[in-house]
Amino acid sequence: MIKADLVTRGTEESEIPRGTAALAVDAIFATMKDALRCGKRIELRGFGVFQICERRRGSARNPRTGVAAEITPGKTVRFKPGKGLRDL
Repeated sequence: MIKADLVTRGTEESEIPRGTAALAVDAIFATMKDALRCGKRIELRGFGVFQICERRRGSARNPRTGVAAEITPGKTVRFKPGKGLRDL
């Protein structure tokens, strides 16, 4: 499912114009991005949790070529599914 599919489903479910549904989806994504950028945790009950985690420095190996590569420290987004999503 892509963003356009979310807009289409929102239009069908709530019977609002497509433009309004697109603005709503964009607003939700923008709010989520801002929250994650600030280091906040996003918890959607029954769906899951998005949070920023520190990525440690380390080394890895490309399985195709066997060339070693360094993993730089940084931050990454982690998703942990909630009970409702796991039970599906």
